[in-house]
Amino acid sequence: MKIKESELILNPDGSVYHLQLHPENIAETIITVGDPDRVSTVTNFFESIEFSTQKREFHTQTGYYKNKRITVISTGIGTDNIDIVLNELDALANIDLKTRTVKNELSSLDIIRIGTSGSLQENIPVDSFVASKKAVGFDSLLHYYKSEKFQDNEFSSAIHNHLSNERLAKPYVINSDDNLFDLFSNNEKIHAGITATNVGFYAPQGRVLRVKLSDEKFVDKLQSFNYQNQQITNLEMETSGIYGLSKIFGHRALSLNAIIANRATGEFSKKGKELIEELIELTLNKLV
Repeated sequence: MKIKESELILNPDGSVYHLQLHPENIAETIITVGDPDRVSTVTNFFESIEFSTQKREFHTQTGYYKNKRITVISTGIGTDNIDIVLNELDALANIDLKTRTVKNELSSLDIIRIGTSGSLQENIPVDSFVASKKAVGFDSLLHYYKSEKFQDNEFSSAIHNHLSNERLAKPYVINSDDNLFDLFSNNEKIHAGITATNVGFYAPQGRVLRVKLSDEKFVDKLQSFNYQNQQITNLEMETSGIYGLSKIFGHRALSLNAIIANRATGEFSKKGKELIEELIELTLNKLV
């Protein structure tokens, strides 16, 4: 079935609408970062860059690190942007843009997020790393997709009941790709984690400036949650969308977080730039 022009929007040059990419511009291994400036921080480690473009907050570079072809793309902040990036990356891999039809043979991408996050637990210290075994989405994105078979519904029900706040949509819970997780989990600096994703940086993450929260105990409840000896380790704004859409589309995903803040102790990293560069180099070397 041909996909309508209003549903799959292409630029005049035939590239996908937001990312401004053609299929040949992306590798099978994708690194996502939030900040457009961080793309160059990653590709500074590359031996060569074959392609570069930027439209809005979506900055993309494709090149080679130790003979492995890798694409680095910035998503901006939030799962609303993840919805755009993941759909358009999947379209590049699995839709014939000229005929506007889904390909008979589908491809799977490896999608690795390198980001920053705040820890919720004292035992996940500032300046460490978290590889997310699960993502807990408070952002509602996956509720718009037919996605139940990919979700850990028992875990979702347990945390929904623990939070006891009917104003919140029931969270969805999605696992990482097992093989990618295993690749990164054998490093002593990397903690296995369960990452919560929410829709904002301030009230949705329990921060108060001038306006009171609807649930002043939200972060406390996340910190105290325990289901079958599993705790929420950190809180950020993208991982659940990446995991959810990757599962739906048949891609493999892993989120890696540099812990720059600890909400339990009130600490903030004094070497955030060096920490993210360390995580980038670690990630690239694992991928090759």
